[in-house]
Amino acid sequence: MKATLESKDSTQHPVTYDVIISGAGPVGLFLACELALASCAVLLLEKAENPQSPLKRLPFGIRGLNALSIEALDRRGLLQELELHKRFKNPHQNAGQGARRQVGHFAGIPFQEGDIDASQWKYRLPSSTDTSLMSELEELEAVLTRRAKALGVAIERGLAITDFQQTEDRVTVQAGSQSVEGKWLVGCDGSRSVVRKVGGFEFAGTEPEFTGYTTKVDIADPEKLKPGRNLTSTGMYLQSQPGYIILQDFDGGAFHTSGKPITRERVQEVLRRISGTDVTISALHTATTWTDRARQATTYRNGRVLLAGDAAHIHSPLGGQGLNLGLGDAMNLGWKLAATIQGQAPIGLLDSYYTERYPVGAQVLDWSRAQVALMSPSPQSRALQAIFRDLMNTRDGATYVAGRVWGIFTHYHLGGDHPLVGYSVPNFELEDGTKMSELMRAGQGILLDFASNPALKTWVSAYSDRIKYVAGRAKEQLSLRAALIRPDGFVAWAADSDLDCNALEQAAARWFVSDSGFEH
Repeated sequence: MKATLESKDSTQHPVTYDVIISGAGPVGLFLACELALASCAVLLLEKAENPQSPLKRLPFGIRGLNALSIEALDRRGLLQELELHKRFKNPHQNAGQGARRQVGHFAGIPFQEGDIDASQWKYRLPSSTDTSLMSELEELEAVLTRRAKALGVAIERGLAITDFQQTEDRVTVQAGSQSVEGKWLVGCDGSRSVVRKVGGFEFAGTEPEFTGYTTKVDIADPEKLKPGRNLTSTGMYLQSQPGYIILQDFDGGAFHTSGKPITRERVQEVLRRISGTDVTISALHTATTWTDRARQATTYRNGRVLLAGDAAHIHSPLGGQGLNLGLGDAMNLGWKLAATIQGQAPIGLLDSYYTERYPVGAQVLDWSRAQVALMSPSPQSRALQAIFRDLMNTRDGATYVAGRVWGIFTHYHLGGDHPLVGYSVPNFELEDGTKMSELMRAGQGILLDFASNPALKTWVSAYSDRIKYVAGRAKEQLSLRAALIRPDGFVAWAADSDLDCNALEQAAARWFVSDSGFEH
């Protein structure tokens, strides 16, 4: 990045990007891909010079992708580029009836594959993607980086945003001694977001109950520790594989905020106290700390500045919800911001990013707080754990928890009478073998017409630049006759036997019809 960013024709005029994104983690990269797919000029600034880190690789960097994240990646043709998920296929997928295998947990209480009744999820089809998959942060970032560069995103590493000023029509960003202008700025720069702080966003929530430790160590006497997750009277320790130890020390987050170094002696002392053993750590290779602090920005937009991912909400990593929540933010925001930039946005479209995503984030924060309450080393928590364990050993209990963890119940209140409206569209497979996810590669809206109605084909022609018309029967149509799908894959309108054309017009006006007075 030069003192004045040069435009592509090599003149000395500063480049004005459509969007500047702070933070090249998975959320920032995915958002950049969504914007560039819609022909926006995007600059991605990342403070770290090198994206590689031991904490992003196995076993530290392993993350679980939920159903919505898997669908989002599949809809953009990215899922098959993730080699790790091919080696760690979801164990419950295509499993035998009655299989007993752990496929997730709530507060350390496992739910079993054989207890999940997927028939309760009406809109999950045989052609649906997996409900959960394992991913490695480093690989996910590498895949997203390749796609972003292929789409023309400018990525500058080793440059952290230090300040910015906004006017009615642009944002001027300072990154060290450099400056650059953009029409919009999005903070995807994590829990300590500079964009959030400089932008004056309120970050409300609750303080932590514990300090968590994620470590790779050598243990002289590993037989003294029990394998798996162990809740004790003083905390929790997890040994998932030799030398990989996770700890929860209920100190109110004191050590995490102390600024003290994580030493071998410190980890050993905490492990001994929590495990009740005199286990010896002979070497400490890698360690990081974290807490269950749960905070959320009270708004996701301030003028031309927006927040997404951990910059907008933070919580305990229990259950692996953070990455999925951030990817959902990016998928929701990308097409709306692009339509705004291109002057194709209906009034209120960009504001719907906050109204749709804030409740989802708030629910995840409460989900995290509930888990912490159950894991607390107190008699009351132990009593609750026993009750929850009994509930999760039932089919309804396991099905409910799995549906929440895997994002299957995520719903936006979009109005309309059809029960599918506001949910992620099923991965319909047409009779020619084409799946819904393949039809969404370009990031357009879709009018799905299973009845090949000439009137719908004529109607959609007025929106041909924004809505793709797809006609033809599917192998399983779930009694649907037609549906209008937003670019993020959520159903805006649907009809079974009777076509309510007025409702279709209203849905199209709400999501696809621009207003000349709307800012862009």
